[in-house]
Amino acid sequence: MRHEMTIAGCKRALPLCKVNDQLYIAAFIMFGDVEITKACARELLKLAPAHDIMITAEAKGIPLLYEMAAQAGENTYVVARKAPKLYMQDVVSTRVNSITTAKEQTLYLGGEDAALLRGKRVLIVDDVISTGDSIRSIEALVTQVGGNVVGRMAVLAEGDAQERADIRYLEKLPVFNADGSIKG
Repeated sequence: MRHEMTIAGCKRALPLCKVNDQLYIAAFIMFGDVEITKACARELLKLAPAHDIMITAEAKGIPLLYEMAAQAGENTYVVARKAPKLYMQDVVSTRVNSITTAKEQTLYLGGEDAALLRGKRVLIVDDVISTGDSIRSIEALVTQVGGNVVGRMAVLAEGDAQERADIRYLEKLPVFNADGSIKG
């Protein structure tokens, strides 16, 4: 089963994936899709508030954030990592639960990235916002290191995220019943 939609002018058929017996979601995967990544970056930048730096969580938001930074002429962006790396010093972390991940995860920032965010206007970007847990976790990291979140953006808002006034997004993404019909 697939859900067909147009995102930033690009038509795509998103595969439906089972979360549980009563809930299916459409998988939006930007990896390997240069056309949609560039188009979404362009359209999100039109909606973006004034900011000094952007951040996303590893991994699916990385190509989007890279393209947004490139199109905006920004030379730096930050990625909250899913594991601390050897080069990271003075690591800060926060926990996150995501609807698309089977277990709780932790997001990490090293001291150098923390310094890039400190005292700055920070724009949080993701591919899809569902429950909002990933965005809240990134926001907690930004706040923890002294950054000021000025906006939260995503390509798609899924389910209840569509009703949040604090998120800017390009398109609504419905959730689905087991038979592929859109949940009421």
